[in-house]
Amino acid sequence: MSLRKYVKLPNKVSNRFKVLFTLFILAVIISLLAPGNRGFKYQFYKGKPWNYELLTAPYDFPVYKSDAVIAMERDSVKDSILPIYSLDKETGMKMLADWKHDYEKRASGRLNYQYYTYVQNSLRKIFDTGVMSNEEKSNLRKHGHLELKLLNENNETHTVPISRFLTLKEAYELLFENIPSSLERKELSNLDLSSYLSSNVIYNQALTEQMIKGEIDKLSLSTGMVQAGERIVDRGEIVDGYTYNVLNSLKRIYNERLGGESQLFAVTLGGFLMVSCLLFSLWLMLSFFTNKNFVKKYRNVVFLAVLQLLFISLTQMVVNYQWFTLYIIPYVMLPILLRTFFDTWTAFLAYLSTILIASIFVPNPMEFMVMQIVAGIVALSSLQSLTSRSQLIRCTFLVFVSYALTYMALELFREGSLDAGIFLPFLYFGINLIFLMFTYLLVYLIEKGFGYVSNISLVELSDINTPLLRQLSEVAPGTFQHSLQVSILATEAALQIGADVQLIRTGALYHDIGKMKNPTYFTENQGVNNPHELLPFDESARIIIRHVTDGIALAQKYQLPDAVIDFIRTHHGRGQAKYFYNSYYNQHPGETIDVEQFTYPGPNPFTKETGILMLADAVEASSRSLKEVTEEGLEQLVNKIVGNIISEGLLNDTPITFHDVQIIKSVFVKKLKTMYHARITYPDRIETDAQPVKA
Repeated sequence: MSLRKYVKLPNKVSNRFKVLFTLFILAVIISLLAPGNRGFKYQFYKGKPWNYELLTAPYDFPVYKSDAVIAMERDSVKDSILPIYSLDKETGMKMLADWKHDYEKRASGRLNYQYYTYVQNSLRKIFDTGVMSNEEKSNLRKHGHLELKLLNENNETHTVPISRFLTLKEAYELLFENIPSSLERKELSNLDLSSYLSSNVIYNQALTEQMIKGEIDKLSLSTGMVQAGERIVDRGEIVDGYTYNVLNSLKRIYNERLGGESQLFAVTLGGFLMVSCLLFSLWLMLSFFTNKNFVKKYRNVVFLAVLQLLFISLTQMVVNYQWFTLYIIPYVMLPILLRTFFDTWTAFLAYLSTILIASIFVPNPMEFMVMQIVAGIVALSSLQSLTSRSQLIRCTFLVFVSYALTYMALELFREGSLDAGIFLPFLYFGINLIFLMFTYLLVYLIEKGFGYVSNISLVELSDINTPLLRQLSEVAPGTFQHSLQVSILATEAALQIGADVQLIRTGALYHDIGKMKNPTYFTENQGVNNPHELLPFDESARIIIRHVTDGIALAQKYQLPDAVIDFIRTHHGRGQAKYFYNSYYNQHPGETIDVEQFTYPGPNPFTKETGILMLADAVEASSRSLKEVTEEGLEQLVNKIVGNIISEGLLNDTPITFHDVQIIKSVFVKKLKTMYHARITYPDRIETDAQPVKA
């Protein structure tokens, strides 16, 4: 016993470590996914009622201007600041140099020097005045600027009208005004003087933006102060424009106070610890007080973690980004899905922990918890097992009613009346109901993804018209009849001790499908001839034992769920083919016998359902050997068969108690009496001369 304990210990430690590590990672992810909820915890909308208790200022804080007001003031500053320009001396110097070069090269021998000096002086005057492009002038006028700031050589600005500056056209025309009488206008026109004109009034963007920034920095971002303890808003009051600004200001200050790294770490750590405590509490409840087998399978923990992360992430997204309302998130889908594959308490505890974790991040945690817990209890109470679509429709309707009634009760409690706006949440509840309808589809996807089996699938598989069962009834009719009888016995026993009735019914129908490979080697399918008479006992044992592995292979070929295949694996456990073992032993006295070749591959049953099936299978098969069926004989047979199985330790891994065993034996005797009840003998009619009177 101690060796077995130490052999199993590493696996237990490994599984426990994996489970706790998974919960740790889940807690980390959940706490990191909630940045918005580390700050201001209230949701509010301009023009809508305040839905929380009286709010007073926790400390002094300024009332900031709205973004729209600040943007308007900044635009006003930008419009009021005149753009800064400067005269580009280099442009004028270059144009004058070009004129001098061209005159000396082309015209000095043809035109007298007066032409040169006139053009030189005119260009210098034009560039000293300033030349601005038409596009630049039009752009200034478009923005309402009739003046600008002109930067001089001393970096001083003075305001000048834009009309002072010449356009290229005006500058060219100026060259031909006041021409001395000694100069010919035609000669000047031939000199292509427009090529010596260019804009030299240049926009100083950097200095202009610096001036605008300086003026914007002088703007005040607030319009007043709120004193600590000052009343801000109370429940039911409409959030007007001023109150909206006050609330936004408080939210901004509150979040800034949490902006430091040390504070942010502390808040994140607090969220992580809260989530960890709730997840650890769930693990304790599942491990020690309810379904202890749940956490033994790591895939169950992964499945639960995925569901919790999904719904909590949806909650955080809704709260942080305000995409839609929490009322349309189908939280009740979580317990419905869990109840489909596990027991009610497991589903409720997992749902409760999920709702408690989600409530950490929502604005109205008490209202949220009350509504969701009531809806979850209603769903689990109305849906003991999901086997048809009508059950789901009924469940979702009751969930809708529970949401509506709970919401109205909360409104009456808070407000004392129901206003017209109460019907909008009913629309959200209706959308929630539609989402819940998709649970039926998700059941199929989860079965394929995690390898679970639902009652929906079990009901479909237990239909005797399925290809595999129809084949069994044709190839091995005796085995098929035996399976039906075993199903009746096992189902009634499961019902009495609280096991999964639908699972054991389906498992019983398929547990002997391996006999189809060699049907005539099994008593229930034999006629007059027995093929075992021609075989040695060890070969017969091999054929009999092989129906287990043949059944597993056939079940896998037809893609039966693992939960059903477990019945094929375990219905003989590690028991022996005793008839052939004893016969071989008697035939070979004194020899060392390899017991393993007469032993089924197993494993032994490990659930209530597989344990019940082993008992029902053995009892039903043995009952066929009774020559005379009496209640006393049936009781002796049942006690003997069940006692032998228990004494061999084949049920040691199951959670079946001695009290359960007594109930199971009583059920077997009662059912076998019904199956083998005596029929009355109909008397023969004695012919007489008298004729029966017709009515």
